[in-house]
Amino acid sequence: MSNIKNDLLLRTLRGEKTERVPVWMMRQAGRYLPEYMVLRGKYGFFERCQTPELAAAITLQPVDIIGVDAAILFSDILVVPQAMGLEVQMIESKGPVLPDPIKTLNDLNRIRVPNVDETLGYVFDAIKLIKQELNGRVPLIGFAGGPWTILCYMVQGKGSKTFDEAKAFCYMQPELAHQLLQMITDTTIAYLKGQVAAGADTVQIFDSWGGLLGPDDFENISLKYIRQIVAALKDDVPVIIFAKGAWHSLESMAAIGAAGLGIDWCITPQMARKFAGDNITLQGNFDPAKLFSPIPVIKKEVKQMLRAFGKGHHIANLGHGILPNVPVDHARAFVDTVKEESAKL
Repeated sequence: MSNIKNDLLLRTLRGEKTERVPVWMMRQAGRYLPEYMVLRGKYGFFERCQTPELAAAITLQPVDIIGVDAAILFSDILVVPQAMGLEVQMIESKGPVLPDPIKTLNDLNRIRVPNVDETLGYVFDAIKLIKQELNGRVPLIGFAGGPWTILCYMVQGKGSKTFDEAKAFCYMQPELAHQLLQMITDTTIAYLKGQVAAGADTVQIFDSWGGLLGPDDFENISLKYIRQIVAALKDDVPVIIFAKGAWHSLESMAAIGAAGLGIDWCITPQMARKFAGDNITLQGNFDPAKLFSPIPVIKKEVKQMLRAFGKGHHIANLGHGILPNVPVDHARAFVDTVKEESAKL
């Protein structure tokens, strides 16, 4: 079906039997790799995102260095608010800052649902280049943020542990919030369709702050919009949803047509499987901080994780992004152990 030599990830997402469990890591293209730090020293963050040659080089690094079973596009979820007309600054060691956040109807009139080819064409160019350079070695994962997570940044104007202002905005100005969520959703659908047209083999929706919402709010403010995105894309490529901490809604997420669900380390694979049912692939759920353990401990813990998920319907991954100061050989030990041990399951 595909001209990809190692298509374990895609076969697993389609529910096919595979010889072993595929493995990749969220944030695998980035700060823990010395090769990435060289480029970070020379170019600004959005310069790295917006220059196809740089984005491609960074995307390919973990495939070459760590041996993961998939490449994930090097970019950022905040290119969407940028494309919609908000300024986004990436401040070293502080994270994202959006100096003019959305608070009122007037603010909403400052942004738009953009033409993604004009505003995000550099991402599509990067994907075409990555596909060329990958030359069918492994699949390429495209991605976007979940609409609720994007709203969090657009309203709060910066990172937060609780996003109180974003939640207050949804509760105090629900009409405005839903208008904004729909604009983000429409932009995201066009953006992901553009990624797929450029060559992305599968896409992941990162709802990083989904876990800040209770089940009813998650349905109303997050899942309602993710559902539209999945519906628009699932016939083109398999879609993975990663709503960190929102395990209370695994059952409803499993019902919307996604091929995979990411889970973090705060839920057991057994419980996640019970909620999600048997017909969907689960992705996860190694605690990224555990990669600081001595290598023998990493190996032991990975074996435990693989046994807990059982055979099939599993993509090995971390339960969140890899941390910046994880030793490269520890990341490699994680990947190698999955490859060796899952073949024995």
